[in-house]
Amino acid sequence: MIGTAARVADATGNWVDTRAPLWSRPYLRLARLDRPIGSWLLLLPCWWSAAIASALARDVSRLPIVIGLFFVGAFAMRGAGCTWNDITDRDLDARVERTRSRPIPAGQVSVRQAFAFLVAQALVGLAVLLQFNGFAVVTGIASLTIVAVYPFMKRITWWPQVVLGFAFSWGALMGFAVLLGGIGLPALVLYAGSIAWVIGYDTIYAHQDTEDDALIGVKSTARLFAARTHQALVVFYGLAVILIGVALRLSGTGPAGWFGLAAFAVHLAWQIGRIDINDPALCLRIFKSNRDAGLLLFAGLLVDALMRAG
Repeated sequence: MIGTAARVADATGNWVDTRAPLWSRPYLRLARLDRPIGSWLLLLPCWWSAAIASALARDVSRLPIVIGLFFVGAFAMRGAGCTWNDITDRDLDARVERTRSRPIPAGQVSVRQAFAFLVAQALVGLAVLLQFNGFAVVTGIASLTIVAVYPFMKRITWWPQVVLGFAFSWGALMGFAVLLGGIGLPALVLYAGSIAWVIGYDTIYAHQDTEDDALIGVKSTARLFAARTHQALVVFYGLAVILIGVALRLSGTGPAGWFGLAAFAVHLAWQIGRIDINDPALCLRIFKSNRDAGLLLFAGLLVDALMRAG
């Protein structure tokens, strides 16, 4: 194994680079624990749906443990998904400046080692999933097909962000499946709103790589929208707020939840006003700020659930 201590280009100064044992660093980078923002973005729709489902049930007794299990599961499954992505994209990653320092193209781990690590992470995710009811287990397993095909979408469609939205928004269904044992209209509308949010923020993220993507033939909404990205963000972020609002209305959400949605909307509007697609570093910072946007919404939904249960 070579280059064990080498850092990934866009993930410097984190605990993996400075404190983790040298032997573990390539694996922690495969799991993106040096860049946990993606795990947070996968987790937040889970937390939204759990809070809404608890409010509908007027029972928050199971909410703390569900929040904790979702946290572990999101980090494990995002790590597994990223490891799969790195396995399938290893040749493309070697040709892109930002990604050529990832563990596989950099020679820090072999494909066989990466696959074994993928299986280990997936088993952690399965252990979490098996703590839930049978319907939730089946619902969670159903997401794996989307996760498996996502890395190939950038090769065949200009809209890979839509497929990412299907995968990263799956948690919007899981909270209802776990706590209510079913998926109704509020869950489906929340899922649609989350997909629109993912398309927006991942378009911002993809603007870091548009030049390299054009050279190697990789497609994305960032390349598709190009100079019209601001207008596209207005559409998709606007859809996200509207659809999530419809889900809250269908769920009978109280003032605290609506306040959370308002704060979420203001944050998305700030992103649109601030974004400069020609500044990759700024695109990355704004992309990462979506964790804060999602947490603002969750805070409002959590307070609403607590108030309705009380």
